[in-house]
Amino acid sequence: MSTPSKRSTVYFDPLLHKALRLKSLETSRSMSELVNAAVKGALSEDAEDLAAFEERAGEPLLGFEDMLKRLKADGCI
Repeated sequence: MSTPSKRSTVYFDPLLHKALRLKSLETSRSMSELVNAAVKGALSEDAEDLAAFEERAGEPLLGFEDMLKRLKADGCI
């Protein structure tokens, strides 16, 4: 059995609301489906970013000045 949906009030910019409503009509998907898909996508990206940070946690930090010196030595600046 699926988990029941939770209800929430969200306030959209009027132009975003209009665009969302039009996309809903054109795709035959509810506004809730579109918003849920967008939020899931954003949270998925956040999870990927956090995983990348964890993978690189042991790498040494490179300061801004050191990076500029490296770029200059490599002829990039």
